[in-house]
Amino acid sequence: MKNLSRLLFAMLLVLGYSSVNAQDENNPWQITIGANAVDAFPSGDGVQGNAYLGSSIGDEFFNVTDHWNILPSLSTISVAKYMGSGFSLGIAGSINKIEKWGDVANANPEQVNEVDDLSYYGVDGTIKYNFLQGTTLDPYLGVGGGYTWIDEIGAGTVNGTLGLNVWFSENVGLTLQTAYKHAFEDYLQTHFQHTIGVSIKFGGTDTDGDGIYDKDDACPDVPGLEAFNGCPDTDGDGIEDSKDDCPNEAGLAELNGCPDSDGDGVADNKDNCPTVAGLAALAGCPDADGDGVTDADDKCPNEAGPAANSGCPWPDTDGDGVLDKDDKCPDVKGTVANDGCPEVSAEVQKTLNEYAKTILFDTGKSSIKKQSAVVLGDIIKILKEYPNSKFTVEGHTDSVGSETLNQRLSDARANAVKEYLVENGIDAFRLSALGYGESKPIDSNNTRAGRANNRRVEINLSK
Repeated sequence: MKNLSRLLFAMLLVLGYSSVNAQDENNPWQITIGANAVDAFPSGDGVQGNAYLGSSIGDEFFNVTDHWNILPSLSTISVAKYMGSGFSLGIAGSINKIEKWGDVANANPEQVNEVDDLSYYGVDGTIKYNFLQGTTLDPYLGVGGGYTWIDEIGAGTVNGTLGLNVWFSENVGLTLQTAYKHAFEDYLQTHFQHTIGVSIKFGGTDTDGDGIYDKDDACPDVPGLEAFNGCPDTDGDGIEDSKDDCPNEAGLAELNGCPDSDGDGVADNKDNCPTVAGLAALAGCPDADGDGVTDADDKCPNEAGPAANSGCPWPDTDGDGVLDKDDKCPDVKGTVANDGCPEVSAEVQKTLNEYAKTILFDTGKSSIKKQSAVVLGDIIKILKEYPNSKFTVEGHTDSVGSETLNQRLSDARANAVKEYLVENGIDAFRLSALGYGESKPIDSNNTRAGRANNRRVEINLSK
């Protein structure tokens, strides 16, 4: 019962220790369960010195048959916690039965190397250093101490440990270990304890359960992929969500994870025409005639035209080479130099003045005689043919009478003609009136015929 209590006490120490202390950075805890062997060869001076175990360690180290005490069942358990930089701190409990006691025989000469069954219990603490962490073969050295009981006798020991972990996976492996135990009391001699067991590493934190430990997980609260350090790729397009402009739609890397349904190089989320291939400059919409106006907004999609005219070419109604938008006379053929309006030729100018000279006034007055209506009508027709041209109505007199009176009369007659033209459809802004009196004669004032020629009205193109 006492022996069983000691084992239970050792096991409780080990299990209790596991709740407060790690093995590597990812899985800080390592628990090892297996079997142990105690090697007590040679035995020194035997029973007389109460030396249950040998004092000259090392001879016939691998003589398993004659010197190793093996309990072929679960006989050891250990727990270790990783502390950082390759170091870990562990505690182990073990139980065994001593039947081989070096070269010492009991009372029966035929029972060489055998003793009565002696119970063996051990509790040991160890600081270990792992040389090749994260590899399949993981050797380590350790140093520590503990307490060992042989039947009812116990003593403290200082221990040196050499071991090897062979990892079959990230969490499961096989552990081989040899511990050298040097006792502080004479009645418990120095010995070896060998162990073999299955080791399990655990304790790594993986909050989101994606198989990537939090310390290596860039997105520890969201399940993700190892390729993206634990961050998700919801749409599975190979671009992690944090860098994906369209995380819920599989897309292209060159478009930051967004799809391009029409294959025009414009991502659907920025494409105003996502189902029809178009141009990037027009937000993914087509422009069949290449005029810079999308087909949807182009009233002439197959004929290039400016945006200002809804994608249609500007018309030239009169065919004079000046577009209607720039043509001040869009319905009358003109010249480019005159903004699309016809230019007044010298011949037309001459005709105007021939008509104007025939306008008759009441003697000494500015009132126009009724018979002049016909010739004024002809003048109006000519002026309407040149709607963009401006004219000056000039009044002239002969030299009969005072100069002041003649000036006043020429002004009045010029204005009378202007008013008649305006009243009959000529825009006022196209006409100006000016009287010259007797200052610009075209004939001699010494003859009746000459004075008649000097009394005239002229209509001249404004410059």
